[in-house]
Amino acid sequence: MFIFQKFIATIIGSLLLGIGVNGFLVPNHLIDGGILGIALILHYFYHFQTGMTMIALSAPICVLSILSEKSYFLSSLQGLLVSSLFIDLLSPLRHQFIISKLGSALIGGVIIGTGVGLMLRYKSSTGGTDLLAKIISGRFSLNLALVIILIDGIIVLAGFSILKTDSFLYSCVAITTVGITTFLIEKKY
Repeated sequence: MFIFQKFIATIIGSLLLGIGVNGFLVPNHLIDGGILGIALILHYFYHFQTGMTMIALSAPICVLSILSEKSYFLSSLQGLLVSSLFIDLLSPLRHQFIISKLGSALIGGVIIGTGVGLMLRYKSSTGGTDLLAKIISGRFSLNLALVIILIDGIIVLAGFSILKTDSFLYSCVAITTVGITTFLIEKKY
């Protein structure tokens, strides 16, 4: 039964990730943190497909998960492939919503955080820095949301040189919202 629940959580979480990225972040040139943030930066500059770029960038983290968290490897690989597929398939959403940058940062952050949190709750992930954050938070007994915010913040800071000031600030709002939402959804009561 848990395997079926994990599969459903991966599908729903990936769908939410695809909606949040394409419907809210990309139209406003906002970035998230982690592998997704790097993939979005590469998309904005070189028009690479975001999902395919995530797969290429996540390979080293998947190897790390084999070495340190073998039980998460297959789930993470599945989550990475499904979420990358949804992100690329849902790219037509990029032209469907007209919302302010603040609204996009908040709504996109909640949608993405819900998807990531749901996947992490059922021991799956997108295979990127979400998995890395899960490994770090487990090893050092740190709050998962804080670790996600720190990792994502580093990526957003790296993107500062290419983003306009307002996009940078709203990207910070988005990653904070993603981190808090992820924590609230992933947390087991």
